Amino acid sequence: MNLAVVRQAAAHLLAYPDERFWDRLPLVREVAGPSFPAFLAEVERMGAGRLAAHYVETFDLQRRCCLYLTYYADGDTRRRGESLTRLKARYRAAGWELCDDELPDFLPVVLEFAALDPAGEEVLKEHRAALELLRTALREAGSPYESVISVVCGTLPAATPAELLRAERLAAQGPPAESVGVYR
Repeated sequence: MNLAVVRQAAAHLLAYPDERFWDRLPLVREVAGPSFPAFLAEVERMGAGRLAAHYVETFDLQRRCCLYLTYYADGDTRRRGESLTRLKARYRAAGWELCDDELPDFLPVVLEFAALDPAGEEVLKEHRAALELLRTALREAGSPYESVISVVCGTLPAATPAELLRAERLAAQGPPAESVGVYR
């Protein structure tokens, strides 16, 4: 299967399951279905309402299942703002301009970038520990989205022991927090 097609399909499957998601699903099934059989079967079983509720429960309400890759290492700190700024600069250097409502570390955005530009592959590789942490959290939550993240990880070189150790450390520590301006 074509790597760009798999990454583009994964970007679509990890987006919120709105009407556009369902409109594009037949195309995703046609061009990349063999890469995502477990997820596509579960999507059919769940239907639109249950999948939307599961998406919100999983990605919006569970900190460990965050689709914003810099969150794992930077949390909600000023350092994350700096990481986002650097990432936006990388998109611009590659000739990409993000929509105003998109953060550059949102995994579906990164996957689209990686599908269409070699610079995107490097961004995925740099966030391998976050991807491994997300995959583990989704597996522990019993989410069908784990199979999509596993396919994404399979498009990258095998995780190194250092990357796996970093994922373990991030899991143990959790994302950093700042209390700047907060009085106790």
